[in-house]
Amino acid sequence: MALESDAALPSLAGAAWLSATPVQRVFAALGGGGEEIRIVGGAVRDSLAGRPVGDIDFATTALPGEVTARAARAGIKAVPTGIEHGTVTLIADGVPFQMTTLREDVETDGRRAVVRFGRDWTADARRRDFTINALSLDADGTVHDPLGGFADIVARRIRFIGDPDRRIAEDRLRILRFFRFNAEFGDGALDAPGLGAAIRARDGLRTLSAERVGQEMRRIVLAPHAAEMLGLMQDCGVLPVILAGVACLGPFSRYLDFERSVDARPSVALRLTAAVCRVAEDVERIADRLRLSNAERDLAAAALAAMPEVPNPGDDRAARHFLYALGEDGEAVFRGAVGLAYAWSEAADPARHAELYRLPDRQPRPAFPLRGRDILGAGAPHGPAVGQLLQALEAWWVDHDFVPDETELRARLQQMMASAQ
Repeated sequence: MALESDAALPSLAGAAWLSATPVQRVFAALGGGGEEIRIVGGAVRDSLAGRPVGDIDFATTALPGEVTARAARAGIKAVPTGIEHGTVTLIADGVPFQMTTLREDVETDGRRAVVRFGRDWTADARRRDFTINALSLDADGTVHDPLGGFADIVARRIRFIGDPDRRIAEDRLRILRFFRFNAEFGDGALDAPGLGAAIRARDGLRTLSAERVGQEMRRIVLAPHAAEMLGLMQDCGVLPVILAGVACLGPFSRYLDFERSVDARPSVALRLTAAVCRVAEDVERIADRLRLSNAERDLAAAALAAMPEVPNPGDDRAARHFLYALGEDGEAVFRGAVGLAYAWSEAADPARHAELYRLPDRQPRPAFPLRGRDILGAGAPHGPAVGQLLQALEAWWVDHDFVPDETELRARLQQMMASAQ
């Protein structure tokens, strides 16, 4: 492993996120008095890679009790979110930060680790998964790189720290993290030793919780290289273990192309549907195995069910009726069904399907002007006849392509009531 050489590393002293008041308050509260504090992990990696910085995590030599005491003296709220593992969440100026005491693994079983607290920054770095995640940062912008992670950041190369088989044995979720970081961050061929270790250990994914697997799969399907990575995961036998089935890589790739062409907000539910689902049972299986939310499951199921009814592009009348039939909240289902229909048709015209996708922008779903009270106000008696008249009137309005206004609808209602007498 590479030895630390801070002089060869860039400084992050000018980074706006580092100089932000909440961040510097945490540094001031926890540093000094024989204790050291650094920012670790993703924030350092992403900043060095020129990517937006999201969550900011800290590590410290101070024990959790000392962290809590120092935070209290500085007016920073401390929440013991993972105190048994040395993690306290600090909330400074409304911004949450995870603060974890340096650790060393004592025992692992592939799902969780028994740790002891330590004061050795290099030992703490060695227990992380990949070299790109093992850098740390001082308050003044000094970067520490004990394991050669900066060179891998520059090369966009994902390498396990030490022996890949051993790192995966410590936590089998690292198999999916290996593919996820390559999908999000990597460039070029995957690291051969890491890929080999992931393939050898793939059956161990069956022991992981659906929640942990689902979190990683969400990030994989949303990543810039999602299509290539799903293909590789399928070829390596990893994806069938996760999904209990195979992915439809062609439709998934076409769906991503279509999503980009219409500038759609990426949807986990719809991307997974394009990749995996052909019938309703597929949606239920994936929702269970990846712990989709109820809203995600419902969107996937509704879009898949509506897909066969998607009208031909260019037939705006049929498209208006299709959109209306999906209900007041059916716009997302309409757009999802159009995207899936494109994905599953190799002959589809992208420009024409894009126009169909945008129909709700040009012609929003109309609202039927009348309600049950209008039927009663016209003289209809209370009872089932009210609903029957309202339903028949709405069907007439739809059949006339939503053109009749409220005045015409009321006139039509009077005709219907007169003919019924």
